[in-house]
Amino acid sequence: MLKRLYDWTLAKAAHRHAEWWLILFSFLESSIFPIPPHPLLGLMCLARPERAVRYGVVCTLASVAGGLLGYAIGHFLFATVGVTLLDWLHLTASFPKAACYLRDYGAEIILIKGATPIPFKLITITSGFIHLSLFTFIWATIVSRGMQFVLVGVLFWKFGAPIKALLDRYLTLISIAFVVLVVGGVFMASALSGHGAGDKCSKATMETIATS
Repeated sequence: MLKRLYDWTLAKAAHRHAEWWLILFSFLESSIFPIPPHPLLGLMCLARPERAVRYGVVCTLASVAGGLLGYAIGHFLFATVGVTLLDWLHLTASFPKAACYLRDYGAEIILIKGATPIPFKLITITSGFIHLSLFTFIWATIVSRGMQFVLVGVLFWKFGAPIKALLDRYLTLISIAFVVLVVGGVFMASALSGHGAGDKCSKATMETIATS
């Protein structure tokens, strides 16, 4: 069953309209959509390795554009749309800490996010809410997103055929390993966020960020 799903998705990823789906997923994921574009990007790169770098760049640009939408929601519509989105995405509890860290560290948090499982939409909405410099937000977002998406494109462009052969042969084992890594990454992020329990941001609440 897993192999059939993989083959079906790979066929869709090679479809002539796949790039528009990638743009849509990447744009919406940065502000309102819960599913990241990484799986679609990876499969599209597998299906067309010669276009992998292009896909990585397209995914990055669409994600940055979507990030600006998230920033606008946090900046202009937080009390209505922003609050509702955070609640729907189950990110309300994480918002005060994110706001505190972004106020204290700014671009560093956006750049670090590129190597962590922290939802990017939390960063974009929160950046708008705290009025982070738009210039800082844009350049840090381009770097953070590019580190993920363009790098994926380059790797698939360079090693696309061997990676596909490996997936075809060991799909089930690789899928299990991927799930283990994702779950482990979430636990690690939680542990790291709790490691600095003595700093002010680990104890931030909606009340404290509203008055700061």
